[in-house]
Amino acid sequence: MNPVVFSILSLIRGQTGETIPISNFDTTMILEKFSDFQNSLGTLSFQDGVVAPAHVILLAAGVVIFLGVAGEAFFKKTGIPDVAFLMVLGVIIGPVLGLIQAEAVIAVVPYFAALALIIIMFDGGLNLDIKHVVKTAHFSVTLAILGFILSVVIISLAAHYALGWLWLESILLASIVGGSSSAIVFGLVRNIKISEETKSMLSFESALTDILATIVAFILFEAVMAGTFDLNTLQETIGRAVVVGLVLGFGVGIPWMYVSTKLGNAQHAYMLTLGILFVLFFLANSFGESGALTALVFGLMLGNKSHLSRILKFKLPRIETDDPTHNQLTFLVRSFFFVFVGLMASFGQIEYIIFGILITVAVYFGRMFVGKVTLTKRFSRLDRAVTNSMIPRGLAAAVLATYPITMGLPNAEAYPQIIFFIILSSVIITTIGLGRSKNIPPPESTEGGFVKPPPEEPKEDSGEQHEIADETSDGGFVTKKSSNE
Repeated sequence: MNPVVFSILSLIRGQTGETIPISNFDTTMILEKFSDFQNSLGTLSFQDGVVAPAHVILLAAGVVIFLGVAGEAFFKKTGIPDVAFLMVLGVIIGPVLGLIQAEAVIAVVPYFAALALIIIMFDGGLNLDIKHVVKTAHFSVTLAILGFILSVVIISLAAHYALGWLWLESILLASIVGGSSSAIVFGLVRNIKISEETKSMLSFESALTDILATIVAFILFEAVMAGTFDLNTLQETIGRAVVVGLVLGFGVGIPWMYVSTKLGNAQHAYMLTLGILFVLFFLANSFGESGALTALVFGLMLGNKSHLSRILKFKLPRIETDDPTHNQLTFLVRSFFFVFVGLMASFGQIEYIIFGILITVAVYFGRMFVGKVTLTKRFSRLDRAVTNSMIPRGLAAAVLATYPITMGLPNAEAYPQIIFFIILSSVIITTIGLGRSKNIPPPESTEGGFVKPPPEEPKEDSGEQHEIADETSDGGFVTKKSSNE
């Protein structure tokens, strides 16, 4: 019998299997059994290979799923993201208990990271309203570019002067963690009651910064190895990525949108869509693009079928838009990914831990400055507070942190250590910021924000005309409205 199970059964029943009278009850027996149980758990952290036995891994997977569901419910109740809990669980499974060694994690990084990137970006596109994206695109692009540049400047200066790194290495580190994580932002904005325009703005911004960070980082990987940096190469690569992503996303998304309407609710319609998505990712990488933008645009096409079908003038059958298979797959990928981030944690040098935390605080203040410059008076105080708090780093940073090790770059072992604590501290700061936003009431007569307005009392019609020039909106996005009653 498994020693853990045996210890639990022994703790409950006693080794003799006999009922022990209360008068003869000995508390030392419980302490002994509890000690045996602890020793059994301790044996889990020692194994010959880099991965624990299959039944232990399945136990860990079950715990991940349970905490993922519990964390999501906890987030809906409290507004505290579940990301930090999942990352800490990864630290316990990996560095603490040693169920999965770092060597095994690094070996599967390219495969799991690609799957997580595809599914999460595709899911983000599905949940974006194209009308809101167009309406707030200039805010999203401005936030993404200014925020990314300012973060890179802050982190590069700190890494160069505080850690003594070369400029190229410092800029590489800064680029890896230069933008917010779409994997986290997509999940956060879906469960907070801000305006739909702000949700679209933050989601689109995080997607852009993920793409920008990935492209710039891969160019800098080559630059660090070569010892030189070419600005023209950066411009050409970004331009090619945008063109390839848009051409493949629109070029395949629009025809498949039409084909999928003919399939209706066919049994394997979603699996066919997933197959198309994987093929698109392969084609994008073959043309030198990361595939993230392609997955986002492809999801955007399918998520806005109703709106686009009216523009393209073809008939749309009644289709179930909330696909349970996709929702469950996204949940699994997202939950396991953040545990995966915790598995890569390393606690080698204390200065890297301190550096990661202090840098994140500096990036937060930089974000507040960018938000103040970018957001106009059209945004409510609630929208501004949530936008300023939205600095979580995640998927792109965690994946890119492993490449210096596999490529043998200078200071390679420092990247995962620093970036892990940047991710963790940025999630904590975001959590605190969202918690403080609960105290901000939404604009009057709206259902936006964490604080719901009191129900309106019915008013008798006096027959008099009056003008409403108050700030009313759907969410926290403030617009002026006037009408006669």
